[in-house]
Amino acid sequence: MCDPGADSTVYVRERGKLRLVKGIVLKETKSVSSSRNGGTKPLVLKKEHFVFTYNAEGSLRYSTKSLFDISLTFIAANIHCVDSLVGFPDQIGERLFAASEEKHVFLEPDTAPRALQLFSDAYGDMILGSLCLRNRFALLSERMDEIKTFHSLKSLDLFGCGLGDNHDIFQHLTSGSLASLVQLFIGGNNMSDVGLQTLTAPIRIMVKRGLSHLQVLDLSHNPISERAIGYLACLPKVEKLDLSGTKLRLGTSLKSTIWDLMGLVCSEQPLEIFDHSKCKTEGWAEQVINQWEKNATQMPKQKEIGESRKSALHFFGRQKFVRDVLHAMPLAQEQMEEKDKQDRLQFCKPQENNPMSGTTRFYKQLARHGVKKRPRESQNNDNQQHSPPSKRFSSSTLTAEDMNLLDNY
Repeated sequence: MCDPGADSTVYVRERGKLRLVKGIVLKETKSVSSSRNGGTKPLVLKKEHFVFTYNAEGSLRYSTKSLFDISLTFIAANIHCVDSLVGFPDQIGERLFAASEEKHVFLEPDTAPRALQLFSDAYGDMILGSLCLRNRFALLSERMDEIKTFHSLKSLDLFGCGLGDNHDIFQHLTSGSLASLVQLFIGGNNMSDVGLQTLTAPIRIMVKRGLSHLQVLDLSHNPISERAIGYLACLPKVEKLDLSGTKLRLGTSLKSTIWDLMGLVCSEQPLEIFDHSKCKTEGWAEQVINQWEKNATQMPKQKEIGESRKSALHFFGRQKFVRDVLHAMPLAQEQMEEKDKQDRLQFCKPQENNPMSGTTRFYKQLARHGVKKRPRESQNNDNQQHSPPSKRFSSSTLTAEDMNLLDNY
């Protein structure tokens, strides 16, 4: 309850007694002037406190919302005052998230990161377990701070987001915040050997926990060579790898290298996980992502009549450019899919239930010639747990590029 004589005096009832709460700043409401005495009313009724419906005769009727719904609306409007939601039931959290979404809390750059972090800390992958940003580089750049708050993702698709060799999201991908990530799609990003080296540097050099549970990795349509395969040895749990459309060419040398470093064999059939048909955004924040994309792709508003002809031509020229790009995207996608069929290069764990497959026979031949799969990193750790501790890296194991990356960190 509120004291009518004070603007921000709040009482709460605990164990049958009223207690004065200090230090709380409530969201200001517009005062309602009285026509009689010129004063303000202590209680302001709002439209959002009622539910409006029509009866069978077409007459408008209204009823008040429940106290619970009004409380949710109030908390959503003042979500910046909430310290934590940990311990609140999932059902209440989901309804509070929906109420915050109706208040457009997640659309404001000033409040969105803090609010999303609040929900992510309490409800984890229920907020967002899978995020698909395929070919949405503008959305990634505009909402980077908000996207970093989704730290319980199990699947992340950044295909065609223009990451290059040094993107701000690299450090986030290899941090402990995304330790739960199982699937990562970073193909079509013009990432070279240098980019893959930079991406994996925190794991290889500083032994960070990032990507420790990664099982599916898509590096297709990036200009990487066989040298980059060595940077993937720090990902011991990868079971499926897509290298289609790269500089790599299938041969005995590539097969033995990937088998030796990662324990993977070349798949004779296309792997369904890499066709992206099942990749989508899932979680409470699905509609929030859609709204971000809608706002990011909206064309600029029409120029005022008094502006110059040059500005108008520039605006409509940009519209034409965007239309041309959008029309060209399906064609480029079809060409890429056709090229995938020709240059498909996908690797997976060998199938133990098919001992007579071509890949199994190939690796049995390697074993006969003395080529053995290198023990995985986890096996090395188990075998060395009783041995005296030693330095993880020596100066001879780090390249000059790794030393420069270490200096940057």
